[in-house]
Amino acid sequence: MKITVIGAGPGGYEAAIYAAKKGAEVVLVEKDQVGGTCLNRGCIPTKAFLATYNTLKTVEDADDFGIILPEGDVKIDYPAVLERKNKVMSNLVKGVQFLCDKSGVTIVKGTGALKDKNTVIVTKEDGTTEEIATDYIILATGSVPTAPPVFKVDHKHVVTSDEVLDFSEAPKSMILVGGGVIGCEIGQFLHSMGTEMTIVEALPRLMATMDEDVSKQIARQFKKEKIKVICGDGITAVDPQGDSVKVTLASATELEAEYCLVAIGRAPYPEGLGLEAAGVEMAERGRVAVDNHMKTSVDNIYAIGDIVPSAQLAHVASKEGFVAVDNIFGENKTMTYHAVPGCVFTNPELASCGTLEKDLIAAGKEAGKDYRVGTFDFKGLGKAQASGHIAGFVKVIADMDDVLIGAEIVGANASDMLQVLTTAVQCKLTVEQVAESIFPHPTMCEGIMEALHDVHGMSVHKAPAL
Repeated sequence: MKITVIGAGPGGYEAAIYAAKKGAEVVLVEKDQVGGTCLNRGCIPTKAFLATYNTLKTVEDADDFGIILPEGDVKIDYPAVLERKNKVMSNLVKGVQFLCDKSGVTIVKGTGALKDKNTVIVTKEDGTTEEIATDYIILATGSVPTAPPVFKVDHKHVVTSDEVLDFSEAPKSMILVGGGVIGCEIGQFLHSMGTEMTIVEALPRLMATMDEDVSKQIARQFKKEKIKVICGDGITAVDPQGDSVKVTLASATELEAEYCLVAIGRAPYPEGLGLEAAGVEMAERGRVAVDNHMKTSVDNIYAIGDIVPSAQLAHVASKEGFVAVDNIFGENKTMTYHAVPGCVFTNPELASCGTLEKDLIAAGKEAGKDYRVGTFDFKGLGKAQASGHIAGFVKVIADMDDVLIGAEIVGANASDMLQVLTTAVQCKLTVEQVAESIFPHPTMCEGIMEALHDVHGMSVHKAPAL
């Protein structure tokens, strides 16, 4: 059996290695570096930057822990920050290439397109082409930053997340359009590097995809750090003017900065794939239609990741890739999305999974009648007080049968702690079942235990409501 995967992002390369380990002959087609957006222009570089931010915050807060540093001695070497980020990326790219090689995956460099349902044409950088005959195809071409024409992106002073990661120095000032994941992460990092930052979000609050109490936490932190945030105001005009950019808001407010970063989302990238030639049907918003087996309208062609109608997250793409490969091998696996974890690596971190309270409220559900909530603030934990990480909380949501359906965590290491609740939601465990576990002390994850107990009004370390 021969499988050809087009696109070597997390979904594509992991599907390729997984298929090879199951015994398939696998070809992986990629026009750029393996690792895709996540490794080269997204998750990994931004996390490397945010590691610098966290280290800087540790140094700045050292006196709180009895460590006195000479005043004014903390300096930022931005080229060194950039060099470290690039080294992390380079090491991981080499690691992926090594894993592909050792697993027997053949990497073909070039742009892949479908000639028909059993043939992939790869166009190389020199213009030559190679035809690959194959039994199955997995499409994993990912996404690209999107920006309506009004933003006049010139990739010089009006930029996307692709360009901002390779600036040779921190901008003096920036207007960042979009208060979602990308905007909050990059905005907080660059501000800590000395950039005068203004974040503009058209929706009423930052991180509007999460519950309002989560948004309030990150807004409070940004205010503390003196990051200017404008919410509920859209953009009507963006005008690059030589070495600066002028932005006009819907309220008629005018802003000016050295750069404008547009971070309002990403669009699927099926262009040039030759989907029509193979008879692959499309879904809404330029995405490829698939069933819950990740199969397209063509029996031997599958699609995963940002080009299908699911959450644009690396870990979702990876899981979809495994499901696609299992089904190619006749295992009849289905993809479910009721417990997708999502993480924002700001300070504090934001993490969520499953159904959120805002969605229940939007659906007309009533707390206490249709669902129950348990919460616990980290400031009530010994580990949080000892480590200085008191900001944030745990929130769990259960249906009236006590089954966990959703959760959110705000605070230090929230992204790591979320997994126990993601597993609980995925497996449809009850609050009682998870709360029966013994949680280690002293740890931050005791906040999960306390929130679970709070669903039934039994949190020992939470004072009763007056």
